[in-house]
Amino acid sequence: MIFLRLILVNLLRHKIRTLISIAGIAFSVAAMLTVVTVLEGAVGMFSNILSSGSELIVFERNVSDLFFSDVSPAARDQIAAWPMVSHADPVLFGVVSSADHPIITCFGVTAEDARIRNASWVSGDAGQFGKGGNSVVLGERAAEFLETSTGKDVPIGHGTFHVMGVIRTRNGFEDGGVFMPLEAAQKFFHKEGSSVITIKLRNKEDAAAFKAEVHARFPNLIALEDAEFSRSYSQFKILKATAWAVGGAGLALGGLGVANTMIMSVFTRIREIAILRVNGFAKGQIAATIFGESAIVAVTGALCGLALGGAALYALKEVPALHGYVDVTIHPALMLVVVLLALLTGLAGALYPAAYAMRIKPVEALRFE
Repeated sequence: MIFLRLILVNLLRHKIRTLISIAGIAFSVAAMLTVVTVLEGAVGMFSNILSSGSELIVFERNVSDLFFSDVSPAARDQIAAWPMVSHADPVLFGVVSSADHPIITCFGVTAEDARIRNASWVSGDAGQFGKGGNSVVLGERAAEFLETSTGKDVPIGHGTFHVMGVIRTRNGFEDGGVFMPLEAAQKFFHKEGSSVITIKLRNKEDAAAFKAEVHARFPNLIALEDAEFSRSYSQFKILKATAWAVGGAGLALGGLGVANTMIMSVFTRIREIAILRVNGFAKGQIAATIFGESAIVAVTGALCGLALGGAALYALKEVPALHGYVDVTIHPALMLVVVLLALLTGLAGALYPAAYAMRIKPVEALRFE
């Protein structure tokens, strides 16, 4: 109890310095939590696009991005005919543009695709999809920012398309996208096949056999289960690595702030530390005092950072322009990892101050001015 009281007294002695250190950790934790959560959410939403109504994804092997993948119609027809396959839906991904909106995601799909079958149609008739060669369906967000509606024509890229319907989806990428009939998308993007084939099996237990069959019959293609794809896709790895790198850099800066606070604290208490040593405090107890102060600063800062980061994520979710694009679900595991990293960072910042305090010689320190 006396030991804890001593730690608290030391922290409260320089309130401004302590609060600045807590704020440094708090802002670092908030930044890390916000960046990691937003990017993980974006990865999750893109994964949901691929796994819509399917269990496996077939795409071209060794491509850096799915936009460059090209699966031939012949391969799709053969795979769809396998007894273990319930249905195989080709999807062509592309990027289109219009006035004031240089990047709009385009989905080339068939009328049987789950995105069309299961969509909530704001206007238009799902049964008419694909029957007009120059017609497209827009996500509700796309219709909003393109300022158009069902029955009108909209310029997209180098062409003009008739809007035959508007659909509402929970996924921001889809809700802000353009859905073209597959044949129209192939012609628009000068592509014979599709970017991927999404596979629904009759029996989920046949997944391993399906992947082996694809490998044997189509050496240039690869089949992955949805979870496997999310773990192995290079773009997802880059996004996740970037998120953790940015967050880690922020925590490192917060740790430097803690180190600076602890160093200044030790330098201003040299005589006090000497008196503690003369009164029986061991070197380990002196070091424990420094580490205790750092741990309290780090944990307090981490908890404040969690609250600040949660508020920032909630604010992002409420921004109308980001509806559907930001998944701000905070996972408990992520919160635990962030708090542990903040604690370790704070303790690391106390290493040098603690080592310096342990080397103080009482006799010489008592003469220190």
